[in-house]
Amino acid sequence: MMDRSARAFLLLSCALLVAFALDLALGAIFIPLGAIGRILLGIGPGRGEGGDYGAWQTIVLLIRLPKAITALLAGGALALCGLTMQTLFRNPLADPFVLGISSGASLGVALVVLAVGASSGAALLAGLGITGQLAIVVAAGAGAAGVLLLVLLYAQRVPSVMTLLVLGLFFGYAVSAVVSILLEWSAADRVQSYIAWTFGSFQSVTWQQMPVFALAVALGVAVSQLTGKQLNALLLGEGYARSMGMPVRAVRSLLLANTALLAGAVTAFCGPIAFVGVAIPHLARSLLSTSNHRTLLPAVALLGATTTLLADVVSQLPGSENVLPLNAVTALIGVPVVVWVILRKRNLKETFAG
Repeated sequence: MMDRSARAFLLLSCALLVAFALDLALGAIFIPLGAIGRILLGIGPGRGEGGDYGAWQTIVLLIRLPKAITALLAGGALALCGLTMQTLFRNPLADPFVLGISSGASLGVALVVLAVGASSGAALLAGLGITGQLAIVVAAGAGAAGVLLLVLLYAQRVPSVMTLLVLGLFFGYAVSAVVSILLEWSAADRVQSYIAWTFGSFQSVTWQQMPVFALAVALGVAVSQLTGKQLNALLLGEGYARSMGMPVRAVRSLLLANTALLAGAVTAFCGPIAFVGVAIPHLARSLLSTSNHRTLLPAVALLGATTTLLADVVSQLPGSENVLPLNAVTALIGVPVVVWVILRKRNLKETFAG
């Protein structure tokens, strides 16, 4: 008979498959699951599908399949980032962007928005062969990397992880202030483009961009899955980790760099996706009733991927031409979880102390 963890992983795996299928089937146009299976297997149309099969094939292969893969990768990445940050800072409300990585990516996008708004900037981008979404991705990645560099430099000098957390928050505030100033100088249509990016979307990753995005996420996920022992030690405090012979500062830098890789890649390609990182680790802990990271890490990745797939389904408003902002949907999922976490604690001091 299967134990609780085995049953939980079976449930999570089945839920992931169902969510992936729903994301392919539902949208402005409903596509039967049988037809989706034939399309993915390269089989011809079934009985009565001849007139619609060609359109369905285009929708699935060029739009919905890359979108679903992006949602799966992004959800798993952000959930792993959240688990890592909550353990590293021993703070139940820490999330992937607590160190200002999201703000750094936003700064990069704002710089592109301002540059494209000027003729010289547009000419420069055109001369480099970087246009449209690719420019946004490169700029967001560079901004996130810049903030990460500052954090890593301070991480080598700051002995306290809580001090590093406060510094990261202030980095984020400072970068957000610069973004506000830049947008004030931008044309109205460029500001609208930036605002649309902040809503978040899984539709912007094309098949041409998928290898870079998937490689970055796969590398970060692989590193995360190998850090279970270190995270278990840090959960008991840095003093305990040092007593076990663990090089705390080196491990901390590795965890920060890996979190930045995952969160920076997702933010660069999909925009800032809120609440997934802070909510999913708590749901996984409740489902599995364990704090062992060797079990939590794969569970969090599966649950995060399932959640973002379902959020994408909801945002598409199946049967409608309208699309909800993705961040609004993830907030509706994440806020009740955050409130539940706070109410479980006896006071705010305990909440933020972890």
